[in-house]
Amino acid sequence: MAARIAQTTGAAHTAILGLGVYRPARIVTNDEVAGPIDSSDEWIRTRSGIKTRRFASAEETIQSMSVAAARGALESAGVDVDQVDCLIVATSTHLLLTPAAGPRIATELGMNGSAAFDVAAGCAGFCHALAMASDLVRCGTAQHVLVIGVEKLTDTVNPKDRSTAFLFADGAGAVVVGPAEEQGIGPTVWGSDGTQHHAIRQDKDWMEYFREIEEKGLDAVRPYLAMEGTAVFRWAAHSLEKVCRDAVDRAGLSTDDLDAMIPHQANGRIIEIMARVLKLPEHCALANDIEETGNTSAASIPLAMEALLRKGESKPGDTALLIAFGAGLSYAAQVVTMPNWQ
Repeated sequence: MAARIAQTTGAAHTAILGLGVYRPARIVTNDEVAGPIDSSDEWIRTRSGIKTRRFASAEETIQSMSVAAARGALESAGVDVDQVDCLIVATSTHLLLTPAAGPRIATELGMNGSAAFDVAAGCAGFCHALAMASDLVRCGTAQHVLVIGVEKLTDTVNPKDRSTAFLFADGAGAVVVGPAEEQGIGPTVWGSDGTQHHAIRQDKDWMEYFREIEEKGLDAVRPYLAMEGTAVFRWAAHSLEKVCRDAVDRAGLSTDDLDAMIPHQANGRIIEIMARVLKLPEHCALANDIEETGNTSAASIPLAMEALLRKGESKPGDTALLIAFGAGLSYAAQVVTMPNWQ
C-alpha cells in the first residue's frame, strides 16, 4: 500500500490586511514629455486623461520603491515582518533575467528564509499575485503573504515614442494578505489571449539586440517597450465587461453592492467606458489615479486603491472590484474588501 502524503489546511477566510505605497518624488507634467513626441498638454489629456505622472530617479530603484511600499503595508496591517513567510513581486521592469527581485527585497525587509519570487503578467500582475497570495494562505502554505506591484517603466520607454512616452510612469504599491474572520478577497476570474501578444511587447528580444551590436556597434538600438494603443483599446472595450461581471457574480454580489471600482489605470477613456457599460450605482467611487500618476502597470491597482482611501472617496471595509489587464494579453479581476492603509 502506497504511503499517504499529508496535506495542510489554512485559514477559512483571507483579506487584504494593510496597504502601503511609494510614489517617486519627481512630478512630471505633460508639457515636459510633449516636446520629444511633438505633442501637447491638451492632446495628452484628451487621449489618456493624464495630467501629471511620477518619474523615479536613479536612486529610486525597483528594490528601494518596493521596500518602502512594503514597510507601509506591514505597518498599516499591524503585522510583524517575521509573521510573513512569502513575498510575491509583480513587475515587468526588473531588468535582470535572473535572479528575481523578490529575494533581495525580502532580505532587506528582514524576511530571511521566506519564499520570494516574481510574477510577470504585465499590468495584470498585481491581481494575479493577489489571487496566488489568497490561495496560499487558505491552503496553509503561508501564514501571511506580502504582495508588491512595482514598476520603473521609464527604464523601458523610448522618450521619443509617441505611443508610449506620455503614458507610462513609475511607482510601487504593496499589500499584506492574511487570515480574516470574513472573506475579504473574492474568487479570481483570470485568463490570457496570446493572439494579442503583439499589442504590448518588448520590440526586440535580447539576442536580436546582441546581434545588432555585433553588426552595427554603437548604432544598435536597445529594446524598448512598444504598444499598439488602438488594439489594446478595442480589446479592453469589448472583452472586459464579461470579466468584471463574472468576478462580481462569483463573489455572490451584484454591481449594486459595489462601493468602489478600481480598474488598472491604463487610459482614462477605457476607465470611463468600463464604468458606463457596467452601469455602476451612483454611490460607487471610480478610481481615476491615472490623472496624477499615469500608467504604472503592475503598481497601478494598489496606487489607485491608496488614492481613493487618501482622498476619502472610499474607506476601509468598502467592497471594491479590481480589474487589471495588460501585456500577454493577460487579465484578472476579483472583488475585495478595502484595507487599512498607512
